Amino acid sequence: MTIDVDFLKPVLALVLWTLVMWVWMYALRLPAFSKYNINPDDARHPGTYSDKLPALVRSAADNYNHLHEQPTIFYALMFFMALTGGNDNLAGLVAWIYVALRILHSIVQVVVGKVALRFLVFTAATFCLVFLAGTEALRIFVMPPAL
Repeated sequence: MTIDVDFLKPVLALVLWTLVMWVWMYALRLPAFSKYNINPDDARHPGTYSDKLPALVRSAADNYNHLHEQPTIFYALMFFMALTGGNDNLAGLVAWIYVALRILHSIVQVVVGKVALRFLVFTAATFCLVFLAGTEALRIFVMPPAL
């Protein structure tokens, strides 16, 4: 069995974006800790110093955490599809749309800060996952290949 590397490129792209967000988060967080005299040991629990940190700094950290939540479904689904033959062109396109929407979600959350817009982008990305999972469920459970 050969794995279609092109089909899995959206997975790598989202992993790389998550690492970009890690850098962005710490580029904002470390100077803020210094500016607001926050001892990192005192901030070991999420939200401990939420009231002292600017929204931009909190939003970057929140978004980094968000990139470890719903995208785990995307990662599992993409590998499932790649391993079981569900890697068609439409699924690949929807996967790239999902990644683009997650990147847009990050930018909206950190830079724009409008919750309604962020929710709209998040919902659109979720619909991509629903589409991918739904078509896979149909392919696997309803229309399994003949033996």
